[in-house]
Amino acid sequence: MLALDWLLRKSLGGSLYWIQEHFYELGNRTNIWLLCGLQHDVVIDMGLGLCSLLTTSTSCENSRFGDPLAWTELHGAYIPACVPLPGCCFGDPPVGDVISLGDRQLTVMHMPGHSRGSICLHDKDRKILFSGDVVYDGSMIDWLPYSRVSDYVVSCQRLMELVDRGLVEKVLPGHFNIFGAERLYRLASNYISQAGVCHKVSTCAMRSIASIALRVTNSRVTS
Repeated sequence: MLALDWLLRKSLGGSLYWIQEHFYELGNRTNIWLLCGLQHDVVIDMGLGLCSLLTTSTSCENSRFGDPLAWTELHGAYIPACVPLPGCCFGDPPVGDVISLGDRQLTVMHMPGHSRGSICLHDKDRKILFSGDVVYDGSMIDWLPYSRVSDYVVSCQRLMELVDRGLVEKVLPGHFNIFGAERLYRLASNYISQAGVCHKVSTCAMRSIASIALRVTNSRVTS
């Protein structure tokens, strides 16, 4: 299958494109964001069909790493070499770093919880937040082996603070649809209110099951 058959691209204006792999299962389909700048272009998350050591991933899940040839065939975009790979598989994220595209800047915000290295990218001038897996309009996953509820609560508090300070008007998440500041505040506050003792116990149980499943899978691959 050609990249043009696999990927759908929608222009959101302002040299911003929303790309999806429309043949992939909807519940785990990754939103891929392309920002075209005056000096550099950047891809935020790669899905299954896009991957490069010079792209930026907001998490370390397998739905975010794919084939670089698909990207080159579709867009021929150049990705700046200064863009880090800050997922939990690659060490500590460069907190506070700024990715400059020439006419716009993206600030790296460490938002652990879903994974230890989860990040958001914040376009302060345009009040846009690329939230990755940190927050999206659905059930937030905090039961993976590398998830931590207490960190997630702190990250949600920071998200609410961004809204209170008027620094976010639009959220471009890693999954599902785009939403605004009011919805972001509600999602973050709802998570905090539900992150009690019972939730933490059930999360620990789910994490244990997920960890066992990963070990079994890995043993099959290596055997």
